Amino acid sequence: MITVWGLKNCDTCKKARTWLEGRGATFAFKDVRADGLTVDQITNWLATVGGEVLINRRGTTWRGLPPEIQAAADGDDSAIALMQANPALIKRPIFETDDGAVIVGFSKKQQDALEARL
Repeated sequence: MITVWGLKNCDTCKKARTWLEGRGATFAFKDVRADGLTVDQITNWLATVGGEVLINRRGTTWRGLPPEIQAAADGDDSAIALMQANPALIKRPIFETDDGAVIVGFSKKQQDALEARL
C-alpha cells in the first residue's frame, strides 16, 4: 500500500495517480489541504528527505512569502509551522510506502523508485 499526499487539483498529482492505477497499485490519496497534516507527519518527512527536497521554493506560494518568512524556513521548527499553515509549500506528490520510504516528486527517478516497490 502506498499513500500519496498532494493536492487534488495538482496536475502532477493527477498524473501520479493515473500512473499508479495503470500499474494496478494499491494506494490511498490524501489531500494536504483537505485532510490536513500533523506536526509528526511533516517532522518525519523533514527527517527523511530534508527541507531542500520537501519545501517547494519555486512555487507561487513561496514567492508570495516575505523574505524574513522565507529565511525562517531554514530552521526545522519554523519550516514545520510554515508547511502546516501553508500546505502548498510542500513539493508534491509525496509517496509513503509500506517499507517506510518517502519519495517526493514524480520525475523518472521517483517513478523508478516507486516501480521497485510495487
